[in-house]
Amino acid sequence: MRERERERERERERERERERERERERERERERERVRERERVSERERESERRKKKKRKRKRRERREERRERERERERERERERERGERERERERERERERERERERERRERGEREREERERERERERERERERERGVTKARALKEEGMNISHAPFAIEHEPLPLCQLNGSYAPPAID
Repeated sequence: MRERERERERERERERERERERERERERERERERVRERERVSERERESERRKKKKRKRKRRERREERRERERERERERERERERGERERERERERERERERERERERRERGEREREERERERERERERERERERGVTKARALKEEGMNISHAPFAIEHEPLPLCQLNGSYAPPAID
């Protein structure tokens, strides 16, 4: 009887031992679960951090692109400004060339007018010379005819002289 009692006691002891083992196993399982939970939390945090990093990186890239685009736009504006300035300078040069052509044309016209005026003046001078020559010739003719030479300047100045109706000569009658 005692033997059975001891046997039951040993059985209960083994049962308690198994129970303690199951309890230790449950505890280990809970610990593993806590570790997995910490890992999940840690993974979520790492993932969150990765997303934040990517977002920051994307923002930096976008800002860099925006800066580059603004710089390109400023460069295009400077280029347009240079082109506008160049076109304006070219228009000004063209206006200056036009003014120079106009001045040159005026100089040529003025020179032409002056040349024509000098030619007319020379022609008038030649005409006056011919007139003087004719007057001298007439004065000589008058002198040869025995006319008073004091009338010759009149004859020279008033070429051609009509014949005087009173005395039939080229000189007017002498006034007493």
